[in-house]
Amino acid sequence: MLLELDNIENELTSSNTFTDEDHRILRSYDGVIEGIATLFGKQCEVILHSLESVDRSVIKIENGFNTGRVEGSPITDLALKMLQDISAQNKQCSKAYFTQTKDGQMMRSMTIAIKNRSERTIGLICININIGASFIDFVQELLPTPETRETELSSENFATTVEELVDRSVEETIADINNRTDIANNAKNKHIVISLHQQGIFDIKDAINMVAEKLNISKHTVYLYIRQIKSDEAEL
Repeated sequence: MLLELDNIENELTSSNTFTDEDHRILRSYDGVIEGIATLFGKQCEVILHSLESVDRSVIKIENGFNTGRVEGSPITDLALKMLQDISAQNKQCSKAYFTQTKDGQMMRSMTIAIKNRSERTIGLICININIGASFIDFVQELLPTPETRETELSSENFATTVEELVDRSVEETIADINNRTDIANNAKNKHIVISLHQQGIFDIKDAINMVAEKLNISKHTVYLYIRQIKSDEAEL
């Protein structure tokens, strides 16, 4: 096994000159790294490895205090092993596995391969969740705080079809606008269209026809409202 890992590392270090496109592909995952770490909290370490240089492979890391690593740290022997397993099984990611940090913390981990246009593996995303942390600390990272409830808690429509998504969005917007006493009745349809435009609903194909039918107005009226909205936005 050690010989196999040495062979992998030798191959990586001897032949990996990346193109500009390879670099762009890797950097396009920066937001993914940040997003996963933000979603799961500080007990979740997320690392972006570039296989261009395994001796300083870490090019992006969130919550690195869990293992003490920073940008510029080398790849691990286990990450190389996961790369071998992924390649051998022709998969995109490894199975979940367990590791242990130097200070004895247990981690549940997964490795995901990043490939370029030629299907060559150029990077890895490694996700390590510190399951050795206290349950309270872990859960508190996931639950909303009183401040979150007031400022960040949002409803979301988990629709199974586009029609259902548009229908729910229109129904909720109609209810919201109808409850507002500061909007005249003859202006409510326009404000409903404005709100739906702000939600991005009209980016959905055929949404204009569905909204027009729901509001019992012509699609030309909806188009008119949208043109007015865009005209007002252009003047700002």
